[in-house]
Amino acid sequence: MDVNASSLPRWRGFNLQAKFMADDEERFREEDFEWMAEWGFDFARLPMDYRCWTGEDWLEFDEDALAEIDEAVEYGRKHGIHVQLNFHRGPGFTVADPPEKTDLWTDEETQEVFAEHWRRFAERYEGVPSEGLSFDLINEPAETSHGAYADVVRDAVDAIHGVDPERLVVADGMRYGREPVFELADVDCAQSTRGYDPFPLTHHEAEWTDVDRDEPPGWPYVDDAGKVHDREWLRATRIAPWERLESLGVGVHVGEWGVYNHTPHDVTLSWMEDALSLWEQAGWGWALWNFRGPFGILDSDRDDVDYEDWHGHDLDREMLELLQEY
Repeated sequence: MDVNASSLPRWRGFNLQAKFMADDEERFREEDFEWMAEWGFDFARLPMDYRCWTGEDWLEFDEDALAEIDEAVEYGRKHGIHVQLNFHRGPGFTVADPPEKTDLWTDEETQEVFAEHWRRFAERYEGVPSEGLSFDLINEPAETSHGAYADVVRDAVDAIHGVDPERLVVADGMRYGREPVFELADVDCAQSTRGYDPFPLTHHEAEWTDVDRDEPPGWPYVDDAGKVHDREWLRATRIAPWERLESLGVGVHVGEWGVYNHTPHDVTLSWMEDALSLWEQAGWGWALWNFRGPFGILDSDRDDVDYEDWHGHDLDREMLELLQEY
C-alpha cells in the first residue's frame, strides 16, 4: 500500500487517551486495539503529553515511558491498526490547562526542543513503515499566525525526514484544526481537520467550555441569530475549504470529531450521519474522540442510551453500527 502525504488511505478509528495527560497517564490497552480491529476499524490516534517522557530536563527522556508507547505501536502492528503519534501537549504549546511556560511560536529554544523531540521519535521508529505509523506534530495550533505555525512545522518535518525520509507526517489545521494551512502545501506533510461544528451542538454543557444554552440543541442547528446550520452548511464551510487544499496534492484526514454526552443521543446520531456521509464522499478517514469516554462508544455515561454489556463495559451499539456503515 502506497502511503504518502498526498495519498492517504481512508483510515477510520478512534483516539486512545492513555498518555493524554501526564498526571493521569496509564498504559495503552491491547484490548482496545483488538476490539477496534474486530469491529472493522484500522486507525488509532494517540494524543500524548510530552511530560509523560520528560521531567525538569525536557531533553532527558524516560525510557520506561517510551517503552509503553512502543507497546502501542506493536499492538497496532499485531492487530492491523495504523498508529498515529500526536503531541497533544508539546514543548511550548497545548490547548489544555495549565498552559506551557514558553511559547512554541516565538521562542527559538522551544522550537529547537520541539523539533528535537520529533527527531528522536523518528530515530526510534526508523524502519517502521508509514503504512503502520505516522506522526501528527502538535494538536490544534492556535494563538499564532499561519506563517509562524508553518515555520515550526517545516523545521519539525525537516528534523524527522533528516532521519527517516519516508515517515508520514501530519500537521493539524490552524484555529484548533478548523482551517487548512495553504502555507504548508509545498511541505511533505498531510493535514488533519476536525469535526466539532457547530460547536454548541457537539459541546453542549461541556464543563471546560463556555457553551451554555437553556435548551438542548437540535440538528439542523439554529443559532441565536437565526442562522441554520445543516448538512449543506457543513459541506460549504467544513469540507469545501479542505478540498481546495487537497486539490494541491495534500492528503486530508479528520483527526478528531465527536459529540459530548450531554447532547441528546438522537441529535448526536443525526449530526454524525451527515458528517460521516460528507467525509465518505470526500474520501477522508477519521478518528472519533474518543473510544472510551463521554464522546465514545464505550462507557460514555449518556442517560438516554440503552447500553449493551461488552466485556464489562457499556457499549453504545447504535453508535457503533452507524460508524461501521461509513
